[in-house]
Amino acid sequence: MNISYQPLWNTLKERGMRKEDLRLAAGLTTNMIANMGKGEHISMKTLLRICEALNCGILDVIELEQNENNQI
Repeated sequence: MNISYQPLWNTLKERGMRKEDLRLAAGLTTNMIANMGKGEHISMKTLLRICEALNCGILDVIELEQNENNQI
């Protein structure tokens, strides 16, 4: 399984926010934003900061994607 940040990008779009707005609101580094853009893992602490800054739930930030080779 992989983690997808597509729900986060959708949430930002719905709210008229940019990644830079998120970075400032949640106190993230540019590297954290870049890592999410590449689909890399970030810490649970960072996910919680994003949820707090956006006043949203974890499912508004990430979702699990099934690997193609793991499907039945």
